[in-house]
Amino acid sequence: MDENFLSLLNFIEDVKKFFAELFTYAIANLHLSFLHFEKGKGVIVTALYKQRGKLARRFVHTGMAALAAVGMMIAPVVAQEFPGRSVNPWDLPNSTAVLSAQTDATSTIISDKARDKSIPYTVQSGDTVSTIAQKFGVSEDTIRWENNLASKNSIKEGQVLSVLPVTGVSYKVQKGDTVYTIAKKFNANAQAIVDFPYNTFVNDETFELAIGQTVIVPDGTKPDEVLWSPLANVRQITPNAGTVVASGIFIWPTSGVITQRFSWYHPGIDIANNACPDVLAADAGVVTVPPFMAGGYGNYVMINHDNGYVTLYGHMQAIYVTTGQTVERGDRIGKMGTTGRSTGDHTHFEVRLNGVAVDPLSVLK
Repeated sequence: MDENFLSLLNFIEDVKKFFAELFTYAIANLHLSFLHFEKGKGVIVTALYKQRGKLARRFVHTGMAALAAVGMMIAPVVAQEFPGRSVNPWDLPNSTAVLSAQTDATSTIISDKARDKSIPYTVQSGDTVSTIAQKFGVSEDTIRWENNLASKNSIKEGQVLSVLPVTGVSYKVQKGDTVYTIAKKFNANAQAIVDFPYNTFVNDETFELAIGQTVIVPDGTKPDEVLWSPLANVRQITPNAGTVVASGIFIWPTSGVITQRFSWYHPGIDIANNACPDVLAADAGVVTVPPFMAGGYGNYVMINHDNGYVTLYGHMQAIYVTTGQTVERGDRIGKMGTTGRSTGDHTHFEVRLNGVAVDPLSVLK
């Protein structure tokens, strides 16, 4: 009995040793297999990495072809799923109709989209400098200076002219130029150069320009030249602030010189005055004072006149009113300044009717 028991114990011990050795052997082989797998994977990855550019196009084309094939196979099935539709799209006949194109005459189509640069225009029969200027909404002198025309009669049919996006001149920046020196050179306003949305600056806070870049100078005029359209560049001096206009609705918000007028990119007028007078409420209403906006209007005030009209007064150095305050026509609301995106002391004045900007001069004169 004891011998049988001892034999059983020895058998169990042998089984334990067998499985222990088998486990050790399996672990060793698995480790070696893993190392071989990693080595092989590294070789494959390296090869693919080296060939990544060569196989990319082939892979993309094969993938697109596979997608197209799948689409062709499932298209009839998809078509049958639509109620009332049992037509196989691949059984439809090809159209033999040919679109006709009429080329008897050509014409230049003027886009209403705001332009960011000069565009070419081919002079048509009957065109004059005046009609071209009217067609593009610029002055005759703008056409003249951009194309170095000697006289109004120096254009001819078929000639290609360059037309600026706004009235003024284009200028290639030289070493030492600033928006202020350029504005002075072309009898323009530095603020107008800054406000033109497609003029870019190296530094948006100092309005630094890059040498060699081209800037648009709105309403600029070339020095020492007789203008073909002189009325387009006359600066208007405002009446005294507070003077009631004929409409009896609005008064002038401040006094000074109108240095920039209403346009598609400038939804108001700029009134400049080195004396920095007070800014007045153009009409009675309720005040809103938004937070300071360094990149735009600076310190500004809006007045809701409760008749569809809202007025805005920008770039003030001081504000005398608070949000929710009621003001009467002619009340002082602030002091002219040059905060925000501004090149000098002025008031930016906007008039909005039902949320749409209108030319302030249409209600102030």
